[in-house]
Amino acid sequence: MPLTPMQPESAQSAEVVVEVRDLAKQFGAFRAVAGVSFTVRRGEIFGFLGPNGAGKSTTIRMLCGLLTPSAGTGRVAGFDIRRETEKIKTRIGYMSQRFSLYDELTVEENIDFFSGIYCVPREKKVARKAWVLEMAGLEAHRGARTGELSGGWKQRLALGCAVLHEPPVLFLDEPTSGVDPNSRRQFWDLIYRLSEQGVTVFVTTHYLEESEYCDRLGIIYRGELIALGTPRELKTEHMPEAVLEIDCARPPEAMDLIERLPEVKEVAMFGKGLHAVAADAEAAAGAIRAAFAIEGLRLDRLERIPPTLEDVFVSLIEARDRAAGTQPEARG
Repeated sequence: MPLTPMQPESAQSAEVVVEVRDLAKQFGAFRAVAGVSFTVRRGEIFGFLGPNGAGKSTTIRMLCGLLTPSAGTGRVAGFDIRRETEKIKTRIGYMSQRFSLYDELTVEENIDFFSGIYCVPREKKVARKAWVLEMAGLEAHRGARTGELSGGWKQRLALGCAVLHEPPVLFLDEPTSGVDPNSRRQFWDLIYRLSEQGVTVFVTTHYLEESEYCDRLGIIYRGELIALGTPRELKTEHMPEAVLEIDCARPPEAMDLIERLPEVKEVAMFGKGLHAVAADAEAAAGAIRAAFAIEGLRLDRLERIPPTLEDVFVSLIEARDRAAGTQPEARG
């Protein structure tokens, strides 16, 4: 199945199922979430992108009724996140990176257990179990002990258990952390299948390549929502500067050199090369070539490219840190 999300309705016409206004959470003197606001519509795959500790999981736990907000308001599936938390829990599926499975039980026994937890009607349990096994491709593993499954199979089982009761909203908190890239791709195929059926999916991640699969993204950093839009909008509206891709010898030394050039706004490692951001591409390219020649560094390639989501992410958080006068956090 191609990695192309399909929504049952346009984002504008679909009903709002998650609505947040000035949501905040304080733990003593620590501000984990600082007044975020956004909406998510039915059938949408909405991603929360940010480094570890940015406030992604704290926000999800407030929306799921697991944490009480310090300030702000929110509604999930029509219910208030402060006053109607128990009702919210009946209308959502929740999957954390720890999967919440019982390793000593078989695949089938885990499904039976969660059918009871989610109060799946007796007359629907057999059909729902069969659906989960088929959806997750677990028919051949139904009798296997869960603790013996690979991370990818556990991930599929955890997703199946989270949607046993057919919730209209699904929260996935770092669901692909620790699994291999192939399992991650297959997992996203399952997410698209659910979205096509009208399920709203709210997913947190720190994988930039994974963020491209979302219909819309909110970039959260130090508890603040610093950008919101489709991946395309983020790359076109939040990155007016030019991006230069540089392949060269000794990238760390080259990075130090380029950082000192007034024509370059910022530079970062990107794979085995560098990405430099500049207001004037031609002026920056000329300055980089001249600096390399003076220092005797080999320059293999220097080319202007369209910005990637990683370029946007780095640019936004570095701008946020410059405004706050702080050092950037390590990116997860």
